[in-house]
Amino acid sequence: MSEFFTDFRFLHATFLWLLLLLLPLALFYARRGPAPALLFSSISLVRSLGTPRKASAGSITFLLRMLSLALLIVALARPQYGNSTTEVEASGIDIMLAVDVSGSMEAMDFHLDDKAVNRLAVVKKVVQNFIDERPNDRIGLIAFGAQPFLVSPLTLDHDWLLKRMDALEIGMAGDGTAIGSAIGTGVNRLREQKAKSRILILLTDGMSNSGSISPLTAAEAAEALGIKVYTIGAGTRGEAPIPMRDAFGRVELTWMKVDIDENTLKQVAKLTGASYFRATNTASLENIYGEINKMETTTRKIKKFENYRELFPWVLVLFFLAFTAETYLSRRRVP
Repeated sequence: MSEFFTDFRFLHATFLWLLLLLLPLALFYARRGPAPALLFSSISLVRSLGTPRKASAGSITFLLRMLSLALLIVALARPQYGNSTTEVEASGIDIMLAVDVSGSMEAMDFHLDDKAVNRLAVVKKVVQNFIDERPNDRIGLIAFGAQPFLVSPLTLDHDWLLKRMDALEIGMAGDGTAIGSAIGTGVNRLREQKAKSRILILLTDGMSNSGSISPLTAAEAAEALGIKVYTIGAGTRGEAPIPMRDAFGRVELTWMKVDIDENTLKQVAKLTGASYFRATNTASLENIYGEINKMETTTRKIKKFENYRELFPWVLVLFFLAFTAETYLSRRRVP
């Protein structure tokens, strides 16, 4: 990945602070007023005292003097114009995200900005932050319920990926939890990739009760292909408030028992050389994705090429022109 910049810069920009000294000089000249005059009955006496009288500096001469000083300061700051190219070597990590969108994700046991929200709303926000912190990784997205479906293939176009993430809705994949099929779909998408590291991060809040393949069978396939499967169980323990509609269409929160097959999720992660995490609130979920982010990071190589052209010789030419003009005018004889 390369980034190209064309710009103007000062190599020693600190010298530009000297320009501020020109302001008090200008104020001093403005307040000084005209020089006092001496009256003589004859100018022959003055001529005998020395060199001919020079003309007053005047406003033009003073402006040229200030311009000369300003140009000299600018030259010392080394103005340059050119371009630089930055090449960033991709991290070599391919990541598939599998997110549960079954009906139980509607449970409102998580909070955002001190407001109770459903689990999917928090997952969206946390996962979006995770994606933002992996700009050089190819990331894909799978949503699953009773069956899995591909929301986004592996891509570096994270803006598009985030839009697809934002479009996720509870129940869009049917009411059920096909954990094994979700793992199988993710593994299938990663198995032909040549990345240095391939990982699947699966988040669910329930137990596997759908799909054509068991979670452990899918995990064995992942292990054989060298793909790590991180698993996350999301939700409070015991009971959680779930919005339900009554006979009149009114939405009420009903406390219902929730359960996660943690034993299976732990086995899946262990079998593939990864880890299992449990998120019972927003903060813990953020910490989990932050921990995975640290665990799955490789050093990125950055190469920077610069090609700048020096402009200070041209500034010096302008300085000498202004200085020469000021010197000439200040020494000019009075007609």
